[in-house]
Amino acid sequence: MTNPTWTAGNRPPRIAIVGGGPGGLFTAWHLNELSDRPLEITIFEAADRLGGKLLTATFSEAEVQYEAGAAEFYDYSPVGDDPLRELIDSFGLPTVGLGGGQVHVAGRSIANLDDLHEAFGPEAQRDLVAFDSWARGAMSPREFYDSGSDHTASAAPVGRFDGALAAQAPPAVRAYLEAMIHSDLATPPVATSVAYGLQNYLMNDPAYMRLYCIAGGNEQLIAALAARISATVRLATVVEQVASIPENRWRLTTRGAEGCCDGDFDAVVLALPVEALKRLTFADPDLTAAMRQHIAHHDHPGHYLRITLLLDRPLDRAAGDDGYLMLEAFGGCCLYLESVREPDASHGVLGWLVGGAAAEALADRTDDELVAAVLDTLPEAFADVRGQVLEARIHRWTAAVSGLPGGWQPLPVDRRHRPAGMAHPGLFVVGDYLYDSTINGVLDSAEHVAGWLAA
Repeated sequence: MTNPTWTAGNRPPRIAIVGGGPGGLFTAWHLNELSDRPLEITIFEAADRLGGKLLTATFSEAEVQYEAGAAEFYDYSPVGDDPLRELIDSFGLPTVGLGGGQVHVAGRSIANLDDLHEAFGPEAQRDLVAFDSWARGAMSPREFYDSGSDHTASAAPVGRFDGALAAQAPPAVRAYLEAMIHSDLATPPVATSVAYGLQNYLMNDPAYMRLYCIAGGNEQLIAALAARISATVRLATVVEQVASIPENRWRLTTRGAEGCCDGDFDAVVLALPVEALKRLTFADPDLTAAMRQHIAHHDHPGHYLRITLLLDRPLDRAAGDDGYLMLEAFGGCCLYLESVREPDASHGVLGWLVGGAAAEALADRTDDELVAAVLDTLPEAFADVRGQVLEARIHRWTAAVSGLPGGWQPLPVDRRHRPAGMAHPGLFVVGDYLYDSTINGVLDSAEHVAGWLAA
């Protein structure tokens, strides 16, 4: 990989990072860590806060926090090195493991094979064992771990995930499997690949990965990064146009509180989701064509909807100590028992994560309608919750993630991050949509780009 050639004498290279979410902050942090010379980094963020999909909010009725965005991080340390886990630990942020294996289907709670046998009979038990054996054979823990790399040799069949489900999941266990998998899948099986669907099934096995969150709120990672990076941050500033100028440099046209202005840089990193990339304009016809091709390859929108309820008392421990449950409602959704993580919680907090087509369809409903809809999905153990609701918060993450990260055929890592190639060597992209739609993936993406720039 050939890096941009700085032509500005002894002045520090000027690098623009467009996007102040995890990708932009990870890129700035890695640049600070890896560069052997001073850098002038400017982060442009359209919102009035840093953090993007990492958002820890607080109710108005009580000083109680909840996760409005990404609910957890993936822990890959059972298989190999985990840079995100190591980074969080290095910042001294305390973490809490998240457990949960119950799937509520047809009014029954299924936590293991014995439960499945009791609820649906021996045939369902045999069918699930057969499906599980096929899934493990199709993707080993190491292949799961390497799923975002440039040279993964996965045995996972090619094609759409709905076809694999139809072929490998007999009707006796189809509803159970669909509820489990779709509880975290931001797209219908028809719109994603076998490999990505398998990842969403195998993530429930601790041999492949574990889940955890940051005690006191996941957004603490954003605060820790912001406190440690050396960069100028411009909030509420929209980048409208990117143009190449002589000597392999770049000019950004931005719009903020003070109106429109231009700024020149030696390199530009677009740390934006695909939907935000679509709103950028590029002054050069060839660059416009390259970015359109990049967007078209990765344009597979996934949708999430977060509905979170504050209760007037802590959750009854009789309902269980798991951090989350999987429900068959909305084609499969996840119910987070957020307050269970707090041993001295003063209130209860329940949060629904609805994904895929159901999230997109429900996003237009009113907040009251959404609250009524999720209350109707509660298992019997939570029957008393209806009378305990103090406040509801709704967060719509429409087209906020990729439902098919990397596209149907992932590109080599170099091409993923440099859509215009050597024609425009100073333009890079960073995003979780290039890897696996996780915070872990966007850290990998940022490290690649920062390494090239810092070389």
